[in-house]
Amino acid sequence: MPLYEHVLIARQDLSNAQAEGLIEHFSTVLADNGGKVVENEYWGVKTMAYKINKNRKGHYAFLKTDAPAAAVQEMERLARLHDDVMRVLTIKVDAHEEGPSVQMQKRDERSERGDRGDRGDRGDRGDRGERRERR
Repeated sequence: MPLYEHVLIARQDLSNAQAEGLIEHFSTVLADNGGKVVENEYWGVKTMAYKINKNRKGHYAFLKTDAPAAAVQEMERLARLHDDVMRVLTIKVDAHEEGPSVQMQKRDERSERGDRGDRGDRGDRGDRGERRERR
């Protein structure tokens, strides 16, 4: 069966238990239609880049599934009809990544950006600094 990854954004005024209940609800929808949830993650309440339905924040949930297309379409249909779900994003992937998603990793564990050695010495302002001193 094809592999999918889903991100659900639920309303901010739900409790954590209700948001995790949504994950269970949509997991059972997939299971009833012949699919299975390989892994799920609750990312918590996060601030969104723009308002959706007058909400600035939302509960984020991430699902990795192994399901037929019909099961995914039914789950998406029910999610779009659900009053508590604001957005659903589904992506078909070739393989699921092992371990936690990037959102669940601590900042220390994420790949380092590097030493930024290409910026040169920031203390030396050159001509701009000298002009400012003359004024």
